[in-house]
Amino acid sequence: MASESAEPARGDLLEKVVKIRRCAAVVKGGRRFSFAALVVVGDGKGRVGIGYGKANEVPNAVEKAFKQGARTLREIPLDGGTIPHRLKGTYGAAEVVLLPANPGTGVIAGTAVRAVCEAAGIHDILTKSFGTSNPITLAKATLQALLQMRTKQDVERLRGVSLS
Repeated sequence: MASESAEPARGDLLEKVVKIRRCAAVVKGGRRFSFAALVVVGDGKGRVGIGYGKANEVPNAVEKAFKQGARTLREIPLDGGTIPHRLKGTYGAAEVVLLPANPGTGVIAGTAVRAVCEAAGIHDILTKSFGTSNPITLAKATLQALLQMRTKQDVERLRGVSLS
């Protein structure tokens, strides 16, 4: 039965826990804590997804987030170890600018943006974030920017010309 599931195997995917949040509900006997986890999932070869899970224990929240991230994997066209052109993504109050970088530069990014880029398999990139520093919106803005990416072949096909 397990081999028939639509979700990829956990061993095939990279998992990066970006943020764990603790929420306290005040009840008659004191405080009851619950946890929320933001996890970025990717294969390091151009597929990446973001998951957000909530549970009463941290491992359960991380597991739920991983499963959601694995279900929502999206394909990213890569140009070697970097991106082919400048990208700008927005989500809510978060704005992220992604710039291609020369080989050997590394991933110059904050925690949430770095997790998305590394899970997607990007090794050289420059980034700048504007607006909010909320890791959830930054991760979603980064994914939104990466989904706008066009390869040289895509542009040639869309314009009907050869760019050589």
